[in-house]
Amino acid sequence: MDSTIHKKPAVYDLRSLTLRDMVGPLFRNRLVVVLVFSAFFAGALLLAWGWAKHYYVATMQIVVARERSNPTLTGQQGGAADNSTSVTADEVASEVALLQGRDMLEEVVRSCGLMKQPSMARSLLHLPRSERTEADDQRALEIETMALAGKLHVGAQRMSHVIDVRYGRWGAPETPACVLQKLGNLYLEKHLRLQRPAGAFAFFAKETERYQQALTESEKRLVQFSRTEGVAAPEILRASMSQQLATAQASRYETRQRIAAHRQRIENIDQQMGATPSRSATAEMSLSANTLLEQLQASLLNSELKKTQLLMKYDASYPLVQEVDAEIAQTKEAIIAAESSRYVNTTTDRDPTFEYLRQDRARTEAELASEQATEAALSSTIHDLQLQVVGLDAKAVEQEALLRDTKANEGNYLLYLTKREQERTSDALDQKRIANVAIAVPATVPALTAYSSSYLVFMGFWVALFAGIMAGYFWELANPSFRTPAEVEETLKIAVLAAVPRQVA
Repeated sequence: MDSTIHKKPAVYDLRSLTLRDMVGPLFRNRLVVVLVFSAFFAGALLLAWGWAKHYYVATMQIVVARERSNPTLTGQQGGAADNSTSVTADEVASEVALLQGRDMLEEVVRSCGLMKQPSMARSLLHLPRSERTEADDQRALEIETMALAGKLHVGAQRMSHVIDVRYGRWGAPETPACVLQKLGNLYLEKHLRLQRPAGAFAFFAKETERYQQALTESEKRLVQFSRTEGVAAPEILRASMSQQLATAQASRYETRQRIAAHRQRIENIDQQMGATPSRSATAEMSLSANTLLEQLQASLLNSELKKTQLLMKYDASYPLVQEVDAEIAQTKEAIIAAESSRYVNTTTDRDPTFEYLRQDRARTEAELASEQATEAALSSTIHDLQLQVVGLDAKAVEQEALLRDTKANEGNYLLYLTKREQERTSDALDQKRIANVAIAVPATVPALTAYSSSYLVFMGFWVALFAGIMAGYFWELANPSFRTPAEVEETLKIAVLAAVPRQVA
């Protein structure tokens, strides 16, 4: 019997539930079951034969590894390079994000002609190809790019450095292969551009040439300086002359000390010579007048002989006799005086002390004159050396500036020469596609569809059957009509006296 009273959902005891009770709702709602089953199965057939039969998926695998380390562009002699061979998860994630760059996807859309194939872009614009403007084409390009980004699946495999790239599209199998192949080429080119800035080799080559010219000019100025100044190593000469200057100054101080000593010595010698006699007695002899007596006696004897001879001729009063008598008397007096007298003979000579002091003073005066001349020569030499040292200081500073400039230019030249060779090597390796990423499995044209039509039909049948059964049960639960006496008693709490089954006309 039917009733319009809303009933509570029937609660069945699973222990008393029979197969008839379970199948009954499906037979009562067979129309709903058949409709739902038919709809799902028709959708499965349409999906299998209309979409899956022409849906192709192309795959590509990219491996991230450190096969080569590019030097860092720094101003140092040795460019620092990351020699670590490990790849972090952040680096893999960066490569995944790089693969989904909008600029590359737009280039892929243009290159593979995705805008020429049937898509939502043309249906949204509602314009034929001949009537589209540049803005319409740009809108279509953006829509196709967004569609490509949504269909492109890029993900890194767990516990590995491999990136899987998948792209599926309904239509010709060459289209997804073209998309992934073009995307892989653009990705490698972009990766190389990001790893190494463009134009680095030209920059370092230009800088190398510039610093080579600067080094040549610096060397010419250094050589010209040596020729002009006539000195090759002013720093060494300055050190040598400084040593000579110090030696000359020390010698002058010593000479001045000796001059002062000589002057003091002369004063002392003058004082000693004033107190020392210039001559002294060296011998003294005491003699008697023996010789004089002998002479006087001989003279007395001659006078007596002469008197004798005169007396023989003359008288004693004769004047000649008297003169002889006077001589005899004087001789006798002289003999008497000589016998009572003694003679002392004294010998004198130069005093040796005075003579030594005189000679020492003369020698000291000569040495003083020599030392004074030496002191004057040393003063003149020191003055000349000071002037030369000052001149060499200026030359050394000038040469040091030239040397510093030359060394700086040489260091920069060697630095940029090394950098240029590094960049040349890197460019050569880039031309051979040597990078830290590589396409391990390139994309190929798929020969089979992504999904099997038979498998989809088989799975669609069971999904449709399950959906129909579930729809029958849900429809049963949603129907408020009473169908059994037990439902009436359970809902209305009254006893059922009789039940008339529904008769189908």
